[in-house]
Amino acid sequence: MTTVSQRPYRGPLRAVILDWAGTVVDHGSFAPTAVFLRLFADRGVPITSEDARVGMGLMKKEHLRAILARPAVAAAWEAVHGAPPTAGDIEDLFARFVPLQLAVLADHAEPIPGLLETVAELRRRGLKIGSTTGYLRAMMDVLAPAAAARGYAPDCLVCSDEVPAGRPAPWMCFLNAMRLGVYPMAALVKVGDTPVDMEEGLNAGMWTVGVTLTGSPLGLTAAEVAALTPQERAEARARIGGQLLAAGAHLVIEGVRDLPGAIDELEARLRCGETPLT
Repeated sequence: MTTVSQRPYRGPLRAVILDWAGTVVDHGSFAPTAVFLRLFADRGVPITSEDARVGMGLMKKEHLRAILARPAVAAAWEAVHGAPPTAGDIEDLFARFVPLQLAVLADHAEPIPGLLETVAELRRRGLKIGSTTGYLRAMMDVLAPAAAARGYAPDCLVCSDEVPAGRPAPWMCFLNAMRLGVYPMAALVKVGDTPVDMEEGLNAGMWTVGVTLTGSPLGLTAAEVAALTPQERAEARARIGGQLLAAGAHLVIEGVRDLPGAIDELEARLRCGETPLT
């Protein structure tokens, strides 16, 4: 019988897999939020920004289910439409959502401050750049070229409708690893702004890094974050960092500009024999 050694990986990190909205572009993740607000208002059921952000990071049909599962939204829907939301309602909402989202994505492709410098530094170190998203391929066919025109183009992009299931399933990460030619999974890092990003990375056996101040949980523009007082900034960082750590993040950082330092720390942990799942 042939046996395979299970020694923990202690080599360098070889790739990062970055989320899109709220992590590398669209500071505060406003593109999907605005569309969900309009979508529900058009159906006579106004929702809050908090409602719209509850499923951020999920494949967008699952995001719709998460919004409709909120008790206040479900009750408002039933009051207006005379019955609880059905599977058919979700399909109808999703069909309406797609063209609305496609229409605004190119306007939300500005790189988050520090992204281009971070990507250049990671590539200088020899790391490959992958990406996953809750957006569909048709949506990324709008957003990715707009981001590339502004200087950001990852080595690999996998969308939620190209795999059997989106986050928190690991399939988008696995497909990135295959296309990048990188293994074991302990040599890869998943970076994102939502708890479901952290779950995706852990389910794939990867290191996970959460960003606290640029994503959907905080929901502020770069200018609004810059205007926070030191105490407000610290409180936001602690609150959102706590959520990401509870979801399994190995490290939390304020934004993607801080990723090279996080890579240094994770590589030190690797050299000490730690693995993503220990």
